[in-house]
Amino acid sequence: MHPRPEALVAETANRIRAHVLEENGRGDIIRTGLKDGSLGDLYHHLMTMTWGAFFWASLALYLGINIGFACLYYMIPGSVSGVPHGDFLDDVFFSVQTISTVGYGTMAPVGRLTNTIVSFEVLAGMMLNALATGLVFARFSRPRARILFSHVAVVSYDDLIPTLTIRIANRRRTLILSANVEMTLTRLMPDDHGRLVRRFDRLTLIQSHVPIFRISLNATHMIDSTSPLYGLSAETLIEQNAEIIITMDGTDEISSQTLFARHAYEIGHVKHGYRFSDMIHHRPDGRVEVDFTRFHTTEHGDHEPIDPSTAHERHYRHD
Repeated sequence: MHPRPEALVAETANRIRAHVLEENGRGDIIRTGLKDGSLGDLYHHLMTMTWGAFFWASLALYLGINIGFACLYYMIPGSVSGVPHGDFLDDVFFSVQTISTVGYGTMAPVGRLTNTIVSFEVLAGMMLNALATGLVFARFSRPRARILFSHVAVVSYDDLIPTLTIRIANRRRTLILSANVEMTLTRLMPDDHGRLVRRFDRLTLIQSHVPIFRISLNATHMIDSTSPLYGLSAETLIEQNAEIIITMDGTDEISSQTLFARHAYEIGHVKHGYRFSDMIHHRPDGRVEVDFTRFHTTEHGDHEPIDPSTAHERHYRHD
């Protein structure tokens, strides 16, 4: 007897708790059966590693090259004038001066073989210097979106029809032009053959395009009869390992580069019967005050206030 699709989803979702998005570069998905493409995709690895890892990798490469050339000088007696034979540390210092094209006049190569090695080291130094300069510039110039997403999503009933809302803020003082926001529901669902696949359903927003994004906006989805969330309980979504993904892209006003930001919410991070607190106030002098300390703050809605401890029991459907 084959298990029912609902039971299959629940059983598999309990074993698979991998997030669709990897937050802070830390993934909970183990990839097997793929060859290590670190060398073939070296540029991507150097661009995506942390600054600390990039510094230590650069230092290790720099020391490795200098020590390697120093070993060649060490194996040739009298290869460097001003350096006693057998002094390996001075050979390392000579290699450092050579690769950086810095000479102080106290050490110099002797013989054709040594000069040939020096020529290759100077060439390697020029190439490494150009490569390091390009990588550092590329890492600094890479567009980074300073976009803030609320810690939780809220389902409010202020207009009697449930609405799912996520708050987004621009942390920079500059504008983001032509901002586009998209919200997606992802969950594990059985296909026609009973195999479990991850399904993505778009959640239509009331306003998905903002010409000028300056301070904050609310990405709001109405849970009506056309919504993929309609009629689904929070308990069912948890069994399906569902998550709500929100993505945003736009153009930075200063650099004209395309910015991209994303965030994911587990169903346990959706609060029912709440709405976001006001964070924008008008001062008597006509100026606008934005209080970011209230960005993540929520309060009970005007309709169907509930106890937060029972939020997981709430249903997305409405009468």
